[in-house]
Amino acid sequence: MLRLHGQVAIVTGASTGMGRAIAVALAREGAALALVARTEKRLDEAAALAREHSGEVLAFPGDVADDLLARRVVREMFDRFGRIDILVNNAGTNTFHRNLADASVADWQLVMNTNITGAFLFTRQVLPHMRKAGRGHIINVSSGAGLQPGTSGGVAYCASKHAMHSFNGSINLEERRHGIKASLIIPGETDTPNLDLRPRPPAPEDRVTMMRPEDIGNAVVYVATQPDHVAVEMVVITPTRKRNYAADYERYVAEGHTNVPLD
Repeated sequence: MLRLHGQVAIVTGASTGMGRAIAVALAREGAALALVARTEKRLDEAAALAREHSGEVLAFPGDVADDLLARRVVREMFDRFGRIDILVNNAGTNTFHRNLADASVADWQLVMNTNITGAFLFTRQVLPHMRKAGRGHIINVSSGAGLQPGTSGGVAYCASKHAMHSFNGSINLEERRHGIKASLIIPGETDTPNLDLRPRPPAPEDRVTMMRPEDIGNAVVYVATQPDHVAVEMVVITPTRKRNYAADYERYVAEGHTNVPLD
């Protein structure tokens, strides 16, 4: 039985990594999908994979921080399907320069716009439809950096993920009376293309110990398929094996590197 048959979902940051895996996982459960991401070619590839499981998959290339794009995606999906059931705010990025001392204003704005402003814009657009329906689910993909700041994520990324946690709480405080619930998915290290943005990308032997994007897709499906009377507010997922970042950082500094993030 397809647990999301007849439901309509929007997934941001859907072209690669976690977003692509989330899209495929939701499609396997029968959801109609809108997939949003900046890179059109990779987004089309993700949409093709999702269409192997669900015939109703639309791709919307663009920047999640573009309010006009958020309006268009929600409007077109509602016009076509008459409902919006699930929004997955997954879009996220980071920059090479991550420390407070070397991150530029442009670095800060890029991370904040992608990681939290986009979530605000898309959530704002789906809320009227969900309120009218008396139900809806907003799933926000965060990070362990939202629980504890770290040198690997850097100042902007960690700040954006802390903001996501607060944003999720605000949705629940304001919207539960309308039948709308919000859930945080908090993954630990996951082997995705975003790891290549790090100043020191993980070695292959480190990547094999990490989670896979499909693990996050399965977590989103679990949260999304709970009955309306059940709210899963937070899911924390970590690899069984974890690297000792403190030791790595001390060794890196001892080698003479300064003002560069751990990873």
